[in-house]
This record gives sequence, structure tokens and C-alpha cells, in this order.
Amino acid sequence: MTDHPRDRYDEVSHEAAEQAFVDAMAGGRLHHGWLLCGPEGVGKAGFAYRAARRLLGAAPDPQRGPLGSAPGDPTNQLIAAQSHPDLMVLERVTEGTKARKTISVDQARELPGFFSKSPSRSQWRVAIVDSADDLNVNAANALLKILEEPPQRGVLFLVAHAPGRLLPTIRSRCRRLSFPIWSEDRLAALLQGRLGLEGEQAQATARAAGGSPGRALSLAGDEVAGIDALVNGWMQGADMSAMIPVAESLKRADGGPKFELILDRLAAAVKGQALSGGPGADAWVELWSSIQTRADQTAGLNLDRQDVLFTLMAELDRARARAAC
Repeated sequence: MTDHPRDRYDEVSHEAAEQAFVDAMAGGRLHHGWLLCGPEGVGKAGFAYRAARRLLGAAPDPQRGPLGSAPGDPTNQLIAAQSHPDLMVLERVTEGTKARKTISVDQARELPGFFSKSPSRSQWRVAIVDSADDLNVNAANALLKILEEPPQRGVLFLVAHAPGRLLPTIRSRCRRLSFPIWSEDRLAALLQGRLGLEGEQAQATARAAGGSPGRALSLAGDEVAGIDALVNGWMQGADMSAMIPVAESLKRADGGPKFELILDRLAAAVKGQALSGGPGADAWVELWSSIQTRADQTAGLNLDRQDVLFTLMAELDRARARAAC
């Protein structure tokens, strides 16, 4: 499991975005709402915490990037302990091993009271919503009221993986910063530098990560080579009993990246069969399409990952049988 964004200090996801924020601070034209847009895992939440540290008084550390500051700074220690009085974070509440599907209206209604108070330790009060995609309809409307009546000395960061789904009135009241995906070479360098991965393993993990550093770091702990071997065994008709402990591991709150990697590698193997021109190609094409659909549904509807994997294994058995006819 990777570090939480509040615990990262050396990862500069997008230097241009950081410099734009530094310039806004220095020029006295700091916007009250910032919409941080880009695919999941590219560093948007990390940027929000880096900017929050500086707004809340952490001393600059240029060696760590435009918004850099040191872990030992007293302000940063309070933020790391989740006890800074001038910082509020809205995110989905985790109950047991599962996170709620949305950020509730009750959580969002805490924002007006938070921003109505004067900063107690710094010049600003800061709120981070991670992510704005998780706001339910009522919560989004409660947040909109804050943007319509901007608080004095208050800044709101909205992390958005799919900004087009947000209310247009929310988007129009925020300054937008975009965070593009990383190149495979940059991701591989990150994995080698931070985790000490060998070159071939780092490149394989980078390819599977789809340009997301957060996903790459999560996948690195799931041993890409081991999952490839597992998927290859399934494709060749290996005993499915070996899948049970894998499926069990997907039930944990941190099982998402591993599930995504399994589906990525399974889809690649099935696509290879479909393109081979061998017998039963239609069956492999149908299975490949099903994997894509179920991956999207699992992410969008918060389906049970274990159930989805068992369903796909049954479909794999049928596709293999059809191809053998």
C-alpha cells in the first residue's frame, strides 16, 4: 500500500502547475477555488497537500520543487498528524474494509462552519476535497454555496478525476489546473528511484500503470511478474482453486490496484488469443469485451471485485471450451 498524499514530500507531479500556484501566491491574486483535473493517480491530491502546507505556513524548500517543504517543519508535522486546525479534508469515510460510495451532504455541510472561523495558526484556512467526483448531489450543492460566497482567507482544492461530471457552476467558479499522465520512462525512473525495482520489472510495472504514478507505486507491491504467471496459468486451464486466495485479497480496501492489474493482464492475454487467428477467435473477442465492460462497471458502480473475478473465470472457462471445439 502506498503512502497517503499528505505523507509525500519529494514527488513533483507537475512542475508547471506548482509554479502557476506559486506565482499566484506571490502576486496576491490567489483564487479561492482550485479545480485539479486529470486521471486518477497522477498526483492531484499530492499537489493539494503540497500547496496546503505552504499556505498554512510551512517554510519553502526549493530542493523539493516549487511547492516543496520539509517533513520536519512544525506545520507539516501537524498536517501529517491530521491535527492542523486550519486544514479540513473531505473524503469518503471507510467503514471496516469498504469505503462509502460518496462524500455525504453531512460532511460537506461542515465546510461553512469551518470557513466562518478565522485562521488560528496561519494566514489561511484550507479545505481539500478528495475527490469531488465522490460528492453526492446534495453535497455538491452544499459545496457550491461556499464557491458562490468565497470565504475571507479561505482556499478550496477540488481533486477531480472526471471534471465533466461536476456541476457547471462549480467548474466555472474555480481556477483549473490540469495534470497529464506520466510517460513510461518517467514512471520507471520513479519506481527505480523510490522502490529500487530492477529495470525490466520497473518498465513492466510502468506499462501496466497507464501513466499514473500512484497506480504504478501500488502495482509495484503486487509483483507484476507473479500476476503474469498467474494469468498465464488461468489461460492454460490451471486449477482454479489457486484463485481463491487471490480473490480473497481483493476484498481488502487496498485491493483495487491489484484487481486492476489482474484485469489488465488478463485482457492483454485474451486479446492476444483473439488476434492470433486461431480457432474460437470470436469467443476470445467476446471475453475481451466483457473484461473491459466489467472493469468499467466495477470502477463506476463499486461492484464486489471478488464476484467480478469469479464471473470472469467462468466466462474464461466457456471461451476456452468454445475455442477447443
